[in-house]
Amino acid sequence: MKVNPIEMQNSLGGVNYPASKKQIIDQAKTNGASQEVRKALGALPEKEYDSPAAINKEVGKGA
Repeated sequence: MKVNPIEMQNSLGGVNYPASKKQIIDQAKTNGASQEVRKALGALPEKEYDSPAAINKEVGKGA
């Protein structure tokens, strides 16, 4: 799934790490994430993420 990395990072602003998938998605919605970003985050495995880089790595696997 191709997601603009800058848009992804903007959507993750304010997330306190480590964070669960639900916390990440909730914060992205609060930040006004696009449908593409929300879809990419929704496809993440259920686990704790320790940084935005870890999230980007998982999203990149789905590409």
